[in-house]
Amino acid sequence: MKIVIQDISVEDDITLGQFLKNEGVIGTGGQAKWFLQDEEVLINGEREIRRGKKLHDGDLIEIPSEGQFRINHQSE
Repeated sequence: MKIVIQDISVEDDITLGQFLKNEGVIGTGGQAKWFLQDEEVLINGEREIRRGKKLHDGDLIEIPSEGQFRINHQSE
């Protein structure tokens, strides 16, 4: 089985909560806290529960129910 990693391009710093909302994983930013408590979300292989966690260029986000995503910061 081939694992597909979706590249996500962002212009500025983005938090995990903003990422979840922007990608449609959650409906509102307020749902991030509950989602992260109930669902396993990995950043670079480590469980993350902080919605304010800054995502950096090259970070790999894994959400078993949604897929895998890689953050790509756009150069100006």
